[in-house]
Amino acid sequence: MAPYRFDFRRYLAAKTTIDDRSLNAQVWSTMAAAMAQRQASADVRVIEVGAGIGTMLHRLLGQGVLWRGSYTGVDSDGANILRADRLLPQWARRHAWQSQARRGRHLLRAQHASAAARFVAGDFAAFARRPSQRQAWDAVVAHAFLDLVPLESAVALLLSLLRPGGLFYFSLNFDGETILLPEIDGEFDRQVIHTYHRTMDERLLDGRRSGDSRTGRHLLAGLPSWGGEILAAGSSDWVVVPRGGAYPADEAFFLHFICHTLGNALRRRREIDRSQLRRWIERRHRQIDHGELIYIAHQLDVVGTRPG
Repeated sequence: MAPYRFDFRRYLAAKTTIDDRSLNAQVWSTMAAAMAQRQASADVRVIEVGAGIGTMLHRLLGQGVLWRGSYTGVDSDGANILRADRLLPQWARRHAWQSQARRGRHLLRAQHASAAARFVAGDFAAFARRPSQRQAWDAVVAHAFLDLVPLESAVALLLSLLRPGGLFYFSLNFDGETILLPEIDGEFDRQVIHTYHRTMDERLLDGRRSGDSRTGRHLLAGLPSWGGEILAAGSSDWVVVPRGGAYPADEAFFLHFICHTLGNALRRRREIDRSQLRRWIERRHRQIDHGELIYIAHQLDVVGTRPG
């Protein structure tokens, strides 16, 4: 696939089915029960950072987790926000929700459910540091996000958004394992994956470390000292396997995007032979086209509260 075809919004949509089956069921049900308890007596305010094109909101509404309150999705990519605003009314029509847009907000109604939603383009840290946001939220969501930012400072900011007793749900936190099968060249395969993980560990944002190939375990270990109380945690591995020589939904595109991203991350690394890498990536793309590639990424989910 030509590089210009690797549209990030399509990638976010393509991984929806993978995320749906990967999210840890026990962690999700713990989060859903805690949300239901809060909504039994009052509206709740939910904020999601790194909201993408809004698929987590669709999940919260569609599975009856958010049925009384409001949602705000923040993302630094304005194109994601535009897509999220367009997709939500479409999702609502398909799932028998009434949807009305008013002054940048979506008003959503279904049987026994009422919610308002808005999407905001901007840096999550700048948003979280506003005095008006401190302890203003009942729940904060970060989905496939915390392995892209400085972990400890990001979690501290997110917890500062919560009222005492507020709920956090941090899902799909990458945790140090990427597997591509079948192997092409065992030694080179291992070198590629090891170096790819190093690019995560060495990523800098404004001169600060921003990313971690073992975010999941560091999150679990750090949360108690950062002010979070864990209620449940578990694995949420991405597992993409062909069925009858093909992939469901748009998951072949998801795999092409992963391989393209991996190649881009490594093409300037001195320890990787460029010609060998190019051939390796091309072969991985062919494996996807032939319905042969298996992809696994180890991740962790966690839900908890900010103690009162």
